[in-house]
Formats: sequence, C-alpha cells, structure tokens
Amino acid sequence: MALKASDLKVGDTYTECLVEDLKRTQIVQYAGASGDYNPLHTDEVFTTEVAKYPSVFAHGMLTMGMTGRMLTNYVGDGRLSKYGVRFTSQVWPGDTLNATATVESVEDGVVNLTVATTNQDGATVLSGYAAARVD
Repeated sequence: MALKASDLKVGDTYTECLVEDLKRTQIVQYAGASGDYNPLHTDEVFTTEVAKYPSVFAHGMLTMGMTGRMLTNYVGDGRLSKYGVRFTSQVWPGDTLNATATVESVEDGVVNLTVATTNQDGATVLSGYAAARVD
C-alpha cells in the first residue's frame, strides 16, 4: 500500500531495526560487493596496530545503504527523490543499529524527512535527510 500524504503529519516517525549484532562477515561481504577493500574495514592487524583503532569497522556506505532500505520500506520503492547523510560515528562489529525517519513537512505530494541511525548505546552513527513522492 502506497504512503498517502493525507495520512502524514509533521512529527510522525517510522523506526526500524537495521541489524542486530553486526557481524564481521557482513562487513567483509560489503567490501566484496562494493569493491572497497580499505584495510580499516577488513584487516584487523592493520586497523589495531597501525591505525590504532580498537577493531575493524563498517563502511559508512554500508550504514547508509541499510538506512536507505529503511526509507524505501517506509515510503515505497522508486519514491525517493533525495537522500543525503553525514556519518557521525563508527559502526563496529557487534553493533545493533536502529534508524528513524521523522516527517518534517508534506507539501505538493512530497514528504521531507530527517533521518537518524543510532547504535545500541543510543549514539547517533548517521544523520541525514530524505525526500519522497507520496500519493
């Protein structure tokens, strides 16, 4: 069922769990799918001993992609007209991520949303915006 402009109010929210207990395997699978084999995401020794991070961490675009899936689950496939984000914190193996879209405005058949993805500690790891066509 398509999202209806008449059903939306400023302040409405839609929340979805993106991933529970993110696995290193998922990070490596994303590296393979994207072709981004940056050692910060794939090489534990490099990441901990050279770069001095506590562990490998997820690609920002993996988090953006999972958040984008939440948006299309909410507004429907083929309806997004804008989507932009800022990465605000690393996503680590073991993290659980939840994303929320909040209605900022609805006008002329377009819903404008703010987007935030948080980890299990409530820390924001991604913030952004989206716009979508609605019936």
